[in-house]
Amino acid sequence: MERALPYRWDDNKKTLWLIDQRKLPHEEEWIPVHSAAEAAEAIKKMVVRGAPAIGVTAAFGMVLAHLAGEDLDEAEKKLAASRPTAVNLFHALERQRPHKGDLEASLAEAMAIWREVEETELAISRNGARVLKGQVLTHCNTGPIATGGYGTAIGAIVEAHRQGRIEHVWIDETRPYLQGARLTTWELQKAGVPATLISDNMAGHFMKLGEVDQVMVGVDRMAMNGDFANKIGTYSLAVLAAHHGIPFYPALPLSSVDPELESGDDIPIEERSAEEVTTIRGVPIAPAGFPARHPAFDVTPHRFVTGIVTEKGVFYPPFDEALRRAIGEV
Repeated sequence: MERALPYRWDDNKKTLWLIDQRKLPHEEEWIPVHSAAEAAEAIKKMVVRGAPAIGVTAAFGMVLAHLAGEDLDEAEKKLAASRPTAVNLFHALERQRPHKGDLEASLAEAMAIWREVEETELAISRNGARVLKGQVLTHCNTGPIATGGYGTAIGAIVEAHRQGRIEHVWIDETRPYLQGARLTTWELQKAGVPATLISDNMAGHFMKLGEVDQVMVGVDRMAMNGDFANKIGTYSLAVLAAHHGIPFYPALPLSSVDPELESGDDIPIEERSAEEVTTIRGVPIAPAGFPARHPAFDVTPHRFVTGIVTEKGVFYPPFDEALRRAIGEV
């Protein structure tokens, strides 16, 4: 599998390079990042996106804060405010907190977080492949450029294809930011996995025709009961899958589980610019000034979840017991 990663660290120039995901798949442009402020802006503007990739970028953002002579507390605040939903961001900043004032330790921690992402996602890919067969539908982007590893749902899909378990993938376009159309298509094409792009409102049609055997998606934050936030449109897919009796699996590293949340009711939902709904890459598709809303995520209740794919295996209900054991709460 050819793996396209979202970032690279230049140790000679002490620079974090980010591939500008806003310009994919048509342009592969790399942007240099020299400070925590620049890293936070890149996260906010979705130069880099995907919960694990955001976490690693934030970890290197603190390294850059040391190098740029930024106030480290202010740097942490800027990074924490860049995307409020993905919990990996806050885990990375928490791990960097003891290293404030120690550049060498901060860099070592960032590199360790990156290595752990790769190791974790290799395990997720192998565990997730075991539950996939036939035709799989996925939503948004959960591959290497969203994570910096092998991917979560996409990692499992690629591994299942390698094993001969799946024959075809349906890719939701993922309005309004089109991560499925722009990014997942690009990654699966590189990986040699046969796939077809559909608009978000076509999923139910193909489910009704019997052309979807499972749904597998990523996770930005999961509560202890198995409720989880993911890209807007995930909840609708879960309801459709339940109606048609189709297994529905979220795939995530356990670092995306928030032990402080008992349910998904308290997951903060980022509201992004309405212009991302009323325009596509700057081209208006609605009357000028027309009101629009853009919640970037929704919450899927655990009752729609068949199983949760993690690096420690696939968990089945009751999810709260399995998750507590897995993260050491019991």
